[in-house]
Amino acid sequence: MKQRVKKRKFHNLLFVKTSFWFGVIMILFAVVLGVIYMRLYEQTIMDNYREQTKQKAEKMAKRCSDLVFAGNPDSWQQYLSTVMLIENENMEIWSISNDEAKYPLPGTFALYRKDFEAMDFYQSRYGDILNNVFHNLPASRSGYSEHHKTNVISIGVPVLGINGEVAGGILVNVKVENQERIVASSWRLIFISGAIALALAFVTALLFVRTLSNPIRKIRRTALELADGNFEVTTEVRRNDEIGELAYTMDFLSGKLQENEKERKNLEQMRLDFFANVSHELRTPITVMRAYTESLVDGVVTDPEKIQHSYERMLGECQGMERLVGDLLLLSKMQNPDFEVEKEPVNLVQVFEDLKKSAWAIGKEKNITADLYTELPVIMMLGDYDRLRQMFLVILDNAVKFSPENSVVHIRIVCEEQIVVSIRDEGVGISEEEQKYIFEKFYKSRLRQNAKGSGLGLAIAKQIAIKHGGTIEIRSEVGKGTEITFYFPEMENYTM
Repeated sequence: MKQRVKKRKFHNLLFVKTSFWFGVIMILFAVVLGVIYMRLYEQTIMDNYREQTKQKAEKMAKRCSDLVFAGNPDSWQQYLSTVMLIENENMEIWSISNDEAKYPLPGTFALYRKDFEAMDFYQSRYGDILNNVFHNLPASRSGYSEHHKTNVISIGVPVLGINGEVAGGILVNVKVENQERIVASSWRLIFISGAIALALAFVTALLFVRTLSNPIRKIRRTALELADGNFEVTTEVRRNDEIGELAYTMDFLSGKLQENEKERKNLEQMRLDFFANVSHELRTPITVMRAYTESLVDGVVTDPEKIQHSYERMLGECQGMERLVGDLLLLSKMQNPDFEVEKEPVNLVQVFEDLKKSAWAIGKEKNITADLYTELPVIMMLGDYDRLRQMFLVILDNAVKFSPENSVVHIRIVCEEQIVVSIRDEGVGISEEEQKYIFEKFYKSRLRQNAKGSGLGLAIAKQIAIKHGGTIEIRSEVGKGTEITFYFPEMENYTM
């Protein structure tokens, strides 16, 4: 039954969460950046306007000094009228006389400080400005003015008279309404730009999240398919980032699961084949024994020689079953990954010398001889002497079994970065199709020489080689013979 993840609510979707937080971050970023920018912009505008006003005030103070003390006060009045006309209502200009000076500005076109302070619009901030001005220091203040009902920049500069004495001062009040309108307009532009940026950010977030969520959904679907047993599915995601690595890992897992499933099916088939083969191998001797036993029990066979022959056949079948069970137990033990052979230094040359002396009787009936070549008298390796002897005896037995009479079995033992042992016969050979199966359990060729074999010998030989860290290869050609080659790691300091 297919398992499916419960459907998530809309607000729990990755797309919604990512878009929401991306939008929040963009809004916060836009607000903070906008506030900082506008504060700096507003401060810059005010500073620039204040500096421009100060320069105008200094220019007027210089003009006042030049005209008044040069005896041309009418020109000063005309100059003020011109300036006021240009500035319209945004600027107020006051000429204030320093009554403490030896040569102050004449009262005909300048207010005395006490008269200025007596006016209704006079504010305390003007007093600080005048104090600095009369001490020959330019001064300024800005802020809201109750009299003007708006923000005003007040600039005071000294008017120097005879001998550089501060004869008075020029006080300029400038309304900053235009600048405030510029700032307000800038704020509107900021808000409009922020809204557009937010919309673009949302679209960008949408596209960005889709590049994340789409492959994640594909990976999720792949994981569910894998959980349902569909190991052939892949994510089809190809990216050069972490998500791509995750997709590659998922595809790799899919491939591994597919391989494992094939291996499981193969093992299951091997298990079924194993039981079928064992059943088949045991059925024949059991049937034979039952037939002979029934003949003896029923008294069908009464001749002593036939009775003896029946007993001998029954004993032979029992011995065959014993060998089969022994081979099965040995093969099962060898295939156990936890089983390890007991290794000790073994001279391979001595193993084959021993086989020639004690076991080569298998070739006498067909007059088959062995040609043993070793490039050294002692070639050592770590292994189990009895298991190695059993392994090589299986190969030699097959070589004799499938070789013609009066032939030679060639044995070669050399060291070529590893120990190489080859056993080559001059027999019937093995077809290329059969070579793929000869090391499998219960596999037997259809040749008459294999009629009495169990099909376990080569499988056992291969497992013994594996337990000794070696490999086994076969090269054969029909009608020209077969060569079985073993490769084992060399044991250092023992090769002579």
